[in-house]
Amino acid sequence: MTGQSEARPSLREAVRVFMRIGCLSFGGPAAQIALMHRELVEERPWLTEKEYLSALSFCMLLPGPEAMQLATWAGWRLHGTLGGVIAGLLFVLPGAAVVLALSALYAGLGHVPLMAALFVGIQAAVVAVVIEALIRVSKKALKSQEAKAIAVLAFAALFFLNAPFPLVIFAAGLWGAFRAWGKPMEAVAGERPAQAGSLATLALWGAVWLLPLGLLWVQGGLLFEIGLFFSKLAVVTFGGAYAVLAWMTQEVVQVQGWLSTAQMMAGLGLAETTPGPLILVTEFVGFMAGFGQGGWVLALAGAVVALWMTFAPCFLWIFLGAPYLDRITRAPRLAGALAAIMAAVVGVIANLSLWFALHFLFGTVDVFAVGPIRLLWPDLGSLHWLSLGLAVLAGVSLLAFHRPLWVVLGISALLSVFAAMV
Repeated sequence: MTGQSEARPSLREAVRVFMRIGCLSFGGPAAQIALMHRELVEERPWLTEKEYLSALSFCMLLPGPEAMQLATWAGWRLHGTLGGVIAGLLFVLPGAAVVLALSALYAGLGHVPLMAALFVGIQAAVVAVVIEALIRVSKKALKSQEAKAIAVLAFAALFFLNAPFPLVIFAAGLWGAFRAWGKPMEAVAGERPAQAGSLATLALWGAVWLLPLGLLWVQGGLLFEIGLFFSKLAVVTFGGAYAVLAWMTQEVVQVQGWLSTAQMMAGLGLAETTPGPLILVTEFVGFMAGFGQGGWVLALAGAVVALWMTFAPCFLWIFLGAPYLDRITRAPRLAGALAAIMAAVVGVIANLSLWFALHFLFGTVDVFAVGPIRLLWPDLGSLHWLSLGLAVLAGVSLLAFHRPLWVVLGISALLSVFAAMV
């Protein structure tokens, strides 16, 4: 790669900086990517601007949390596979520890009246947070009439036809790749990496990911179901965590029955307050699924399985694709597929926003079906006025006054507790 930085830190110094990044990585992928840029490009000459932006483009092409994968790539760039593993783990583990503690607190005290009221406030803020994500992604992804049409079609397919999320993402990517057909690929300098090394990487990290799933399959039961579901999720998580939350919620609430809608929204709110990627909500889902069926031991095992199946594939994508970074980021069909997928993600998040809002604000939401078309229709008499007020307040604070997320979550939770006490 041209324009490479020559400065390389010691492994100990790199570990210290990546630990700092992992502990301070609040605020979602945009804030996390900015934090890493400041730490690795601006304050230290470890990576050049060109390297960093090329790697960011590469990670955005991959399924999974792009900020965590960018940290893994940076570690790999500085200290090979060991550096990548350390950087990726340090980005995830601080937040995972906090989510585990909050999950245990929720499981043990979530039904205590004041704790229940606190989580109502958190859920109200979640509605505003998802709407903010919709607005933010729309500004970035919908820059053409074609992109807007893809977003509308994705929303209609999910909301009215109940189409499978992976099918919507696949169709969008296929269309984007088709539209870019025939565009010439930019010239790439340097030799192609050795195929034998790529096959060895695929075998090793494929085994790290799938061998535990095979062992769970032999055992059977809930842990295998958790592992299989989150393995499938890891392959289709394009466009960030919000893109798959609707599908995840539908599966774990309506199909599997592991969580209620309120629990799912509470888990998202808890994941929003912690460092690390938002997709750590999968740990909460695994914990609550295990807790509901087998108590504390199965809850801990469910959380570990969910974490493993969510993040182990990320190391495979990075270590397999990083040597081909220049070629991947210059491929027009991949770029076209990503642009179409990002447009579809806007429709996906719009579906999630409406679904969350309806189920949070109304006690009863009916489903009307006419042939393949279905429509969610709330019972207007079941409107929760307190929930509506909290959601509006959170939305105004976040969208109009741009208050920090942790402030909005805290105020909403405290107001809900105060209302319950009164």
